Amino acid sequence: MRVINHTQQRGFTLVEIAIVLVIIGLLLGGVLKGQELIENSKIKNVINDMRGVSAAYYAYQDRYRAVPGDDAQAANRFNGANNGTGNGVYNSLYNVAPAVGNESSLFWQHTRLAGFMTGGGVGIAQQGLQPSHAAGGLLGIQAGTAATLTGPTGALSGVVVCAGSLPARYAQAIDAQVDDSVGNTGSFRATAVNAAANATAQVAAAVYNVATIDQNLTACLRF
Repeated sequence: MRVINHTQQRGFTLVEIAIVLVIIGLLLGGVLKGQELIENSKIKNVINDMRGVSAAYYAYQDRYRAVPGDDAQAANRFNGANNGTGNGVYNSLYNVAPAVGNESSLFWQHTRLAGFMTGGGVGIAQQGLQPSHAAGGLLGIQAGTAATLTGPTGALSGVVVCAGSLPARYAQAIDAQVDDSVGNTGSFRATAVNAAANATAQVAAAVYNVATIDQNLTACLRF
């Protein structure tokens, strides 16, 4: 007669399951915390990018007594530079294509040739190309006040630096750190944009809509 050995199979105990769940929770918490740290770092870097533009603007003014991009004597100062009109007002949007007559792109050429900004190359097509900010969108400069503007720059006086394709949650966090946390008041304003990513495309909203949709915005900061 053959004796059959029955091997008893033991399942996981409640304690073991609890330990596994705790470990999974810790791992998920670590991942989420890591993502939060990365986003916070990007937000701070976007702020630094915008402030870096204003620092270069004022440094150029201090050295040459002229507005970078609008400087009518730039060709005399730097080999291969193009002159602006010299009227003290930028004549193009922050995201304009680099061209000789576009002073918002000439800003990058002038400040790069002066050594205040990095990047460059040869000619306005390379020297006037806008860089990307830490969140990936275009970074640029333009005039704030103009009768035709209805977006974030419409009620901002003077010169503004703009960051395009900025997630709403980033804009909300930046506004809280540098201004009043309201999207259409103060020195920092943001607006939803169309495919053209125009800083003046739409009227800004007072509340950042991050609960139901995290759309990309164009945000501008007055110097």
